[in-house]
Amino acid sequence: MDKQLLPTTNGDGQPLIPMSEEQKYLFDLKGWIALPGLLDQEQLGPVRQHQMKFLYQRDSLPPEQRDNHGGLSQILLDHPVVAGVLNEIISHQALASEDCYGFRFDHTYTSHRQAGHDNFSPHGGGGFFNFSGNSHIYQMQKGQIHAGLIRVVWELNEVEIGDGGTLFLSGSHKSAFPRPQSLSERESPLWETYACPAGSAVIFTEALCDSGTKWVNPDRDRLSLFTCYNTVNAKWGKACPPPEVI
Repeated sequence: MDKQLLPTTNGDGQPLIPMSEEQKYLFDLKGWIALPGLLDQEQLGPVRQHQMKFLYQRDSLPPEQRDNHGGLSQILLDHPVVAGVLNEIISHQALASEDCYGFRFDHTYTSHRQAGHDNFSPHGGGGFFNFSGNSHIYQMQKGQIHAGLIRVVWELNEVEIGDGGTLFLSGSHKSAFPRPQSLSERESPLWETYACPAGSAVIFTEALCDSGTKWVNPDRDRLSLFTCYNTVNAKWGKACPPPEVI
């Protein structure tokens, strides 16, 4: 891909971090990658505080901060590592420049889950065979991919294996067959997940089969942002940030 047409800095002027060759291979192979520890403790504290106020005390925030990416949480929107990944897997480079991304923010939501909360619901998969124009399509040619609708999950608290992080049926974004019922049970050994420190991001194509599951850690809640990005000429979610936030 011709990187000369892609922006090299984010909205704060920080250099974007390109994907490594290993990350490209793993993302294409599995449909997802985990990027551990992108935020330090100094950044995490204000972001967590903003997210909890946004969820439970929204009226206490000034109007320009009443959004998932308002206030100090705006650093998540185009973090230099995340934006570097999006440059590679979804950007429409003909419309990109140093002043404009070739992808768009689509929508987001904040999830706060305590022990016992269960949202197991497998969905997606087989995106390689979706019709052209479907936001959940996965396209590829030698040395290049277009991953369609992209989900970035910011984990604001630590996640350990067995806690109940997002599940992935790795490789299913290219599957040619319907998903058997046996693979729709959470006990299937084919489900993969991740462990990561607080301040990590997990990025996956929505062409992949994925699911939530029960959060079981009684000592630590799951606090996450689920943000979607799309190609510049398409929108999947209906929500938009309020004018005051913009």
